[in-house]
Amino acid sequence: MKIVDVALYAVPDRGQNMLLVVVDTDAGISGVGEVGVRVSPEVSGAVLDRMREVLVGQDADRIEHLWQTMARGDFFPADRSTTCVISAIDIALWDLLGKAHDAPLYRLIGGRVRDHVTCYTHVHPEGFDTQAVIDSCHRLVEEGWRYLRLVVPTSGDVLEPREAMRVAIAQFHAVRQAVGDDIELIIDAHTRLDLPEAVNLCREIEPARPYFVEDPLRCENLDAYRMLRLRTGVPLAAGEQLSSKWEFRALIEDELIDYARLDLGIVGGITEARKIAGLAETHHIKIATHNPLGPVSSAAALHFNLTCPNFGVQEMPPGPVPAGFGFAPVPVDGVLVADERPGLGLDVDPTLLAGQAPATGRTPRVNRLDGAFTNW
Repeated sequence: MKIVDVALYAVPDRGQNMLLVVVDTDAGISGVGEVGVRVSPEVSGAVLDRMREVLVGQDADRIEHLWQTMARGDFFPADRSTTCVISAIDIALWDLLGKAHDAPLYRLIGGRVRDHVTCYTHVHPEGFDTQAVIDSCHRLVEEGWRYLRLVVPTSGDVLEPREAMRVAIAQFHAVRQAVGDDIELIIDAHTRLDLPEAVNLCREIEPARPYFVEDPLRCENLDAYRMLRLRTGVPLAAGEQLSSKWEFRALIEDELIDYARLDLGIVGGITEARKIAGLAETHHIKIATHNPLGPVSSAAALHFNLTCPNFGVQEMPPGPVPAGFGFAPVPVDGVLVADERPGLGLDVDPTLLAGQAPATGRTPRVNRLDGAFTNW
């Protein structure tokens, strides 16, 4: 089964473009994967053009070999602008393999170790209106969700860290009181805080028993987690911006986190994610899959997590599943169950991919009160 083409498609989704990679073979079977970084489709397109030269004519089932060739073939190690495309290709190759063997993907990567995958959802609206946040939490609990994710909020396009920290602390305690102890609460700092604010946030919400605090610090200097680890007892989660096992290494080997937030669409696909999960398992660190994208990403995470012994929880994006994907993973009472369709189990409508071209996207820009730029 030889690869004959690799193509990138931009498909509208919630005001953005999901970036899908389709790998075609001479057996008439195609696989689909999703790029984990949506904001630079023109860069992803250029990377894919380069990868096409590597892939066309190769055996589609040599997944590890193709991963090594793509990641290391230009001598300089791949960074996340490249690994997000490699990720999509890798997921598509696994999808192909499942379809070729008429088997769901989870069977090919070790078989199920659990019957379902527990998920968390986002609480909306986000912001300074605490009652609106509480009302949203009540609605989600009534829908069957048992894991809810709050944020350190912005005020429009302004993020003043200490103000946002104070609001986040108050909201977390208010939500805990409103939903009770049986609901697990996560708070995502979204790399918006510096160390002093992150320490205060973690210490002040500790009595409310967070499931974990996500990305309390920026990822450029992961050594900063050493100091945070010494000054708080809450579980810490990080890694959604990391793109390889080497970037995860210090966080895992020095046990600076409790949950590895790997993103299958950024970290190098299922091939690399399995290696990171194995390393994390040796340190009793669980996997909390970052998954804010589309149905392809959700399906890949579902199959991966069904086979991952040290899995903790999977993120699920809010809102309805976009049309055109046939079967797509939809949580019921906050969990996903296995599907027996081949590969990822998705049947992408060809008309969904017709005539689409990558368009430039941008993340929101936020500033402090004095006008200085800060992380969104």
